[in-house]
Amino acid sequence: MAQTSGRLILWYVLAFFLILLAVQTFMAAPGAVTVTYSEFRRLVEHKGVDDLAITNGAVSGKLLPEGVEFLAQERQDDKFPEQVKKIFEKEPLFTTVKMEDKNLLDRLDQQGIKYRAVAERTWLTALLSWVLPMLLLVGIWVYFFRKIGGAGPGGLLSVGKSKARVYMEDEIKVTFKDVAGVEEAEEELKEIIEFLRNPAKFQALGGKIPKGVMLVGPPGTGKTLLARAVAGEAGVPFMSLTGSDFVEMFVGVGAARVRDLFAQAQEKAPCIIFIDELDALGKARGISPLSGHEERENTLNQLLSEMDGFDTRKGVIIMAATNRPEILDPALIRPGRFDRHILVDRPSLKGREDILRIHARDVKLGPDVNLGTLAARTPGMVGSDLANIVNEAALLAARRDQTVVTMADFEEAIDRVVAGLEKRNRMMNPKEKEIVAYHETGHALVAEALPLVDPVHRVSIIPRGIGALGYTMQLPTEDRYLMTKSELEERMAVMLGGRVAEELHLGEVSTGAQNDLYRATGIARSMVREYGMSEKLGPLTFERERRPLFLESILPPSSKDYSEATAQEIDREVAGLVDKAYRRAREILASQRDTLERVARVLLDQEVLEGDELRRLLNEKIAEKG
Repeated sequence: MAQTSGRLILWYVLAFFLILLAVQTFMAAPGAVTVTYSEFRRLVEHKGVDDLAITNGAVSGKLLPEGVEFLAQERQDDKFPEQVKKIFEKEPLFTTVKMEDKNLLDRLDQQGIKYRAVAERTWLTALLSWVLPMLLLVGIWVYFFRKIGGAGPGGLLSVGKSKARVYMEDEIKVTFKDVAGVEEAEEELKEIIEFLRNPAKFQALGGKIPKGVMLVGPPGTGKTLLARAVAGEAGVPFMSLTGSDFVEMFVGVGAARVRDLFAQAQEKAPCIIFIDELDALGKARGISPLSGHEERENTLNQLLSEMDGFDTRKGVIIMAATNRPEILDPALIRPGRFDRHILVDRPSLKGREDILRIHARDVKLGPDVNLGTLAARTPGMVGSDLANIVNEAALLAARRDQTVVTMADFEEAIDRVVAGLEKRNRMMNPKEKEIVAYHETGHALVAEALPLVDPVHRVSIIPRGIGALGYTMQLPTEDRYLMTKSELEERMAVMLGGRVAEELHLGEVSTGAQNDLYRATGIARSMVREYGMSEKLGPLTFERERRPLFLESILPPSSKDYSEATAQEIDREVAGLVDKAYRRAREILASQRDTLERVARVLLDQEVLEGDELRRLLNEKIAEKG
């Protein structure tokens, strides 16, 4: 922003000097050839000048062709006539500084040269010669002040104004028809809509509407869309801004913007104030020793004060959205401020189907597209993921010059979102491709052998994304919210199945299992430290810090409140759980060594193996044994 302002100032200054130069050129006398006074006297003797204008300080007039030739010879410059002709095509002129010469007029009369006396510039002309540039300078200065330091939009004095974008009731086209998968949140918000439409109904019974409604949930679940739908259903103005809009480099600006925001809301009541990413503004006070956070805390204090001071009977409702509620200041989320918290969670199976139906309204679907099947194949995805899948499928169909979007397009779009972009141009040598095939087959066989893990949907050895050389996709048969100890142990065994398969086939392991080891170790550590699933340590938790509810933290805990002996015991328990899962995966694959070889060879030939085809291969092997 500072660089942009600096560039604008530079352009303005440059424009000022150009305008000043143009004014000076316009007000100045016409251009003329400057000659010395001695040359002028010789020109008079040779009759090379005519139509002279004599003032107190200068002599100017017309330069005749004879005079041009004389000057060219005098100056020994053959190009002089051409230069004069080029510059003054119509009428060459000259000028010289007048000196004391009593015989000048007599010589002019003798040579028959016309001359006239010209009065000096009047006081008005002299005044305008410096007043006009001064007025121009003052005008540009005033313009600069208004743009940079004034109270208008973008001016320095406007930094205390609220940056909220105001959408009037006729500009909001979003309603609950455009929202799906959040039925519980919709029911909670219908009361807010009813109050905005008919506040007297609640006031007659002495009821008070909540001052603040906070929407919490993972990213992409539609919190902002839901807030806009509330404003669209209620038919009231919608003031939208983010928590970072209050932050500025000047002290006191954030608090001033909060005051201005609530003042505007009172004028436009009934209306909705929506603050997105509230955690940027409402982070708990006192948790950071840095003095730079004092301004943010002052802004938060002003927000708390304004929320206590305004009257909800005027119809002003504050809504906010965040995916980090655990770090918000307790004073902000107490009753009387943001006293109603509405969870906007990941959609269920039916919710995903409804969301897909909304996003596919303007898409030409083929007869084979089943949105229910697509919803079942996208567990854990939020509204933004599903919208991306529909858009990717439409783009793929258009790229192939199809008239409709087919089920195959949706399948490929899901693979793109989940595993990344397919990279068929990345050529692997036969040895690496064989390692990847056995690795993914190991995952698939262990998953099919264990009863508590999700069934295999697809196995592929086509490179995708940044570093995935292959993948084994498992899809749950139903939405799950809890995991048992046995399920976690079996999930670790599936993750380690790829490394075990490499070891059985090659007699050594590769670097391809790095991510599997990371995830399996993470599950084991969580079982011991967080879930109390260690038989030796008992039902204890060793996780001191509160983890984000909806975001994954990549940073390790900064402190621990247990002894070094306990830490060593935790490490041993984690290693024991991982080793147990590894031995279990090895037992399964060692007993199915022939199946491992056969399925891996099929995968090498086809590159992609669907779950149904995998199970058919396994059933054929069982039938042969029977």
